[in-house]
Amino acid sequence: MRLTNKLTELTVKKANPKEKQYKLADGEGMYLRVYPNGSKYWQLKYRFDGKHKTLSFGVWPEVGISEAREKRFEARKKIKQGIDPIQEKQQIIIDQNEQELEKEREEQRKSDTLKKVAEEWYQRQSPGWTEKHNQVVLNSLKNHVFTDLGEVPVSEITKQDVISTLRKLEAEGLHETCYRVRQRLEAIFEYAEIGEYCNGNPARGLQKIFTKPQPKNHASLPISELPVFLKKMDEDIGTFPTTKLAMRFMIHVFVRTHSLRHAMWNDFDLDCDKPLWIIPNYDMKNRLDFHVPLSYQAVEILRSMKQFSGPDGYVFPQVRKPKKAMSENTLLYYSNRLGYAGRNTIHGFRTVASTALHESGKWNHDAVELQMSHLVGTKVSRAYNRAEHLKERRKMLEWWSNYIESLMVKGDVISIDERRSVV
Repeated sequence: MRLTNKLTELTVKKANPKEKQYKLADGEGMYLRVYPNGSKYWQLKYRFDGKHKTLSFGVWPEVGISEAREKRFEARKKIKQGIDPIQEKQQIIIDQNEQELEKEREEQRKSDTLKKVAEEWYQRQSPGWTEKHNQVVLNSLKNHVFTDLGEVPVSEITKQDVISTLRKLEAEGLHETCYRVRQRLEAIFEYAEIGEYCNGNPARGLQKIFTKPQPKNHASLPISELPVFLKKMDEDIGTFPTTKLAMRFMIHVFVRTHSLRHAMWNDFDLDCDKPLWIIPNYDMKNRLDFHVPLSYQAVEILRSMKQFSGPDGYVFPQVRKPKKAMSENTLLYYSNRLGYAGRNTIHGFRTVASTALHESGKWNHDAVELQMSHLVGTKVSRAYNRAEHLKERRKMLEWWSNYIESLMVKGDVISIDERRSVV
């Protein structure tokens, strides 16, 4: 007959360490293992599926003799039921760890709000944008997204949540803003999906259910009024010379206003047979270097500017703060003072030039579009030859400058046919 409960608290207490570990049996496979360092562990030896196994119950005195025997009773009961107590213990630990992990995941999901993920997306994208575009994007998110969805976990935002937010903009007639915000949300959720912040993109495929914004038309003068505009500029005596020179240069090269305002002297090569202005890619809307061939009239304007701003820094700086670029509205306010408020924008000169060049019938369509810095051709072809049609564009800009000069001389309207004859 097997004896059970052979040990006493006193026996356990007086079990002194020896040079080697030893065991004191309590019965039914349980014993106290005493180590040389004095530690005492309760253990149960048993067979399961034909294998010898050892289950630990804890360290004495944290686990007393009575508690150890209760653990032995529960373990042997499970063994009779076909349950391996070691495997069960391991599974409990695994389940607890999984619960803790899931709890951490849930806390992380709740902390990964749309605002947090959007700001992370913005930080990664913004280095490739202009300062103005950075501010536009950030303001659109703050004003039209974060108020409703900013603090909502990105993983919990549904398609209907996005639609509801965008519908508010549409209801106010802000169709262009709605269009842009939807684009940005789609990009943010795509970033979140790739980063495993969420499953799916609730902003994808919504463009068809919203009113499409009408294309913006920048107010521009008809070509027939350009001679009068040039005449008013020529007769104006109250404006700083640098402003007038900047306006004249804009009319001759018709680049985007931002590029003109931030033009630097070291971007120009003037002392050669084929003067050229290379606008760096970081200053361009399409992020590509842009080559602008310069007519002799454009070069003369730049030479005149050198007495005010050369030879380093900005070509067209502020009058009172020469280390800063010309203010964004300087040329527009000048146009307004000449009597064209609401009827003309500086961007409108691009429309005037584009219309005249296309209607002249003298120039290849792609050459005109490239000179407008519009993307033409495939991405590969654009990267391969960023100065496409440069030879033709040089002739085209010389023709355009000669045409502008003829308007200043004649001061009257020239017909399309007459324009075609101007070389």
